[in-house]
Amino acid sequence: MSDLKLIRTHSAHTDFMQLVALLDQELAVRDGDEHSFYAQFNKVDAIKEVIVAYQNEIPVACGAIKAFSKTAAEVKRMFVHPDYRNQGIAIKILAELEQWAKELGYSECVLETGKKQPEAIALYQKVGYQVTPNYGQYVGVDNSVCMAKPLSNLLPDNNS
Repeated sequence: MSDLKLIRTHSAHTDFMQLVALLDQELAVRDGDEHSFYAQFNKVDAIKEVIVAYQNEIPVACGAIKAFSKTAAEVKRMFVHPDYRNQGIAIKILAELEQWAKELGYSECVLETGKKQPEAIALYQKVGYQVTPNYGQYVGVDNSVCMAKPLSNLLPDNNS
């Protein structure tokens, strides 16, 4: 993969907003009638920690974290442009988000994805996330899959 660069930014970043718009379009198709339920929980204005991935200066992927509890950060808005999938970009973004969460003092990451996103579930399981009981607004929502991963096994960042 040539020239992949990850930047840490915020939710008002233009490239992040454009990628999130593409994500929302894709989720509207995948989720169908359930999309409006999920959309209400995916507002980005409360998100302060955002990663945007660039390949050859083109914004191709994003992800974010936000506070979930005193000890957990919630992974949000993970997206890789379809033209750039299956290149390991999502794993790199997730690793950077987990490192950032650890730097901010969190000991765990949690997330919610959907049964209609089997690729996402497989990705998260591949990097150590375990399915947990649905949390918060997702309790009792059949399509939701909630997952968690402890950050205790992350190595300290040595500017690698």
